[in-house]
Amino acid sequence: MEWSVSDIWIVLAGSLSAASCALLGCYLVLKKMSMMGDAISHAVLPGLAVAFLVAGTRDSFTMFVGAAIAGVFTAAVTQWIHSFGKVDEGSSMGVVFTTLFAIGLILIVRAADSVDLDPGCVLYGTIELVPLDIRSIFGVNIPAAVIKLSAVLLINIAFILIFYKELKISTFDPALSTTLGINARLMHYLLMTLVAMTTVASFESVGSILVVAMLIVPAATAHLITDRLSVLLLLSGVFAVASSFLGHLAAVVAPTWFGFDGVSTSTAGMMAVVSGCFFLVAVLVSPRYGVISRMIHQLSLSLRIVREDVLGLLYRVEEPGRADPRKASTLLREVVQGGAIKRWLAVRSLRKAGKIVGQNGNYQLTPSGRGEAIDLIRSHRLWESYLAEKLSVSPDSVHEPAERMEHFLTEELREHIAADMEQEARDPHGKEIPSRHR
Repeated sequence: MEWSVSDIWIVLAGSLSAASCALLGCYLVLKKMSMMGDAISHAVLPGLAVAFLVAGTRDSFTMFVGAAIAGVFTAAVTQWIHSFGKVDEGSSMGVVFTTLFAIGLILIVRAADSVDLDPGCVLYGTIELVPLDIRSIFGVNIPAAVIKLSAVLLINIAFILIFYKELKISTFDPALSTTLGINARLMHYLLMTLVAMTTVASFESVGSILVVAMLIVPAATAHLITDRLSVLLLLSGVFAVASSFLGHLAAVVAPTWFGFDGVSTSTAGMMAVVSGCFFLVAVLVSPRYGVISRMIHQLSLSLRIVREDVLGLLYRVEEPGRADPRKASTLLREVVQGGAIKRWLAVRSLRKAGKIVGQNGNYQLTPSGRGEAIDLIRSHRLWESYLAEKLSVSPDSVHEPAERMEHFLTEELREHIAADMEQEARDPHGKEIPSRHR
C-alpha cells in the first residue's frame, strides 16, 4: 500500500486517543472498574442531547461540555449508589448507564429528532475523516482532532506524573491512603473526571467501540505481563500505539486478502481487533499468567515431584531392614504417581543428571542422588513427627500430608522443625529420620 500524509494523521489520531485511554485504563483495571469506561461512553448521550437543547447548536465545545458533565455525573451517581445503596459496583454501573442511555435516546427521538445522528458514526467514529478538518498552528496545518487529542494526552500524562504516588496508594489501598492523609475519594473523582473527558474527546473521532476497547484492553494486556505500575503504564501505551498503527494497516490491507481490491474496512474497528489480538497472545504466552506458561510451569512442577518421588523410593529400597522384596521397577510402577510417561521422563532426566545409575528397572542412587533423597526423606519424616507431636495428629493420618509437604520444605524450614523437635531420631512409625547430608 502507498502510505500518504492522510494515513499518518489517521494513525496519529488513533494513537493519541488510544494512549490517552490506555493510561487511565490501567487504574480502572487495577481498581476493578473496567466497565466504567463503557458506562461513561453510553451515558454521555443525554449530555449531548441536553447540550443541543440548551444551546441550540452542535458546536464541538458545547457538545464536549455537555458530555463531560454527563460523564462525571455517571461516575458520581455510580459511586453514590455503590456506597449508600450497598449495591455491587458492577450492578450500580449497569443501572446508571442503561438508565442514562435510555434517557438520552428519548431526548434525541422526542426533542432533537431533526439532528443528524448516524449510528455508524457513534459506534466507529469518523477517524478516516480526521485529515479533512484542518487547523493552522503557527503556519502548520494540523487536523483539529489531533490537536484536541494531543492536549488530552498531555493532561493525562501530567495528572499521572503529578499525582503518581497518591494514585498508586489510593488505587491499591484506599484505607491506607486515608490514613496517610491522601483523600482517596478525591483521587477517585479526579480520575473519573479525566476518564469522562478522555472518552468524550475521543468519542467523535474514534467512536465508542475503540474508546471502550482502548480504555481496558491495552491495560489488561500489560497487566498480564507485569505487576509493576510504572511498567504497566508504559506497556499499555506501547500496546495502544501499536494497535492503532497495525489496525489502520490491517483496515487497508486485510480486505485485499479476501479479494476485495480497493476496499477498506473500519479503521477504528480494526484497531480494536488488533488490540484484542495482542490480549489473546498475552493470555497464551504471558510469562507469569499465560495459559501456555502456566501449563509449562505445572508440567515442570509435576515432573520435579515425580523425580523426587523416584529418589525417595530408591532411598527407601536401599534402607537397611526393608521388608518389601519387590524390585525397584515394580515399586516405581505401583507407588510413584504421575503416569508412565512422566515416570519415564523422570528416570531419564535423573540418569542424565547423574542422580541414579542402572537400567531395565535396576536403578541405584549415586552419591549426589542420595544426598537429594536424604533431604526429601528427612523433610517427610520430620513433618510426620511435627504433626504427631505438636498438632496431636494420629500417626495413621500423617503420611499423606507429609507426602505432599515434603516437596516444598526449604532447608531452613526443615532445620527449624528439627530444632523444634529436639532432633528426634525416629518418626511416628519408628523409621529413622536421616541426618543432614551436608
